[in-house]
Amino acid sequence: MNEIASQGQLRLAYLRWALFTVPAVVLLGFLSGRIANSGYDNRWFASLAKPAFMPPGWAFGAAWTILYVLMALALAMVLHARGARWRGPAVMLFVLQFALNLLWSPLFFRAHQVDTALILILVLIILVAATLALFRRIRRAAGLLMLPYLAWLGFAALLNYEIARLNPRAETLVAPALRTQI
Repeated sequence: MNEIASQGQLRLAYLRWALFTVPAVVLLGFLSGRIANSGYDNRWFASLAKPAFMPPGWAFGAAWTILYVLMALALAMVLHARGARWRGPAVMLFVLQFALNLLWSPLFFRAHQVDTALILILVLIILVAATLALFRRIRRAAGLLMLPYLAWLGFAALLNYEIARLNPRAETLVAPALRTQI
């Protein structure tokens, strides 16, 4: 009974974590975007002046799906690392940054708060960098899986900044979709 778990048992334990984290993270990300009415179908967003380097709409859905899967796999690795010294703080930091990530779309697309969304994304970059550093201390691969997310946030911050610069009064451009006139 004093045997260490076999490699197969260890892989199965990681797989169980991944089967929980991947659908949960992807679903929550999808719901955040859906609730916020994010994307080019949003009347307000469609009316904004955008930078020349703005990707097509489909690129955002594809990128975020891939990023959410990578983030969830990294989280599963850290959750699987029972007894790791920094595991608790790393998971707490992941949850904090992920909650703020989920707030960005409603803040930008639903509330039209471009400047506040930019501040939020800058805070996110700091929190994700810290999460990445802790993940890397626990499992090097988990830290590496967070790198594309950090890079995308940098690009998203640049897009957010340019939209704010090109649309100084963005919150007033179009009436929010929730208002109705009778």
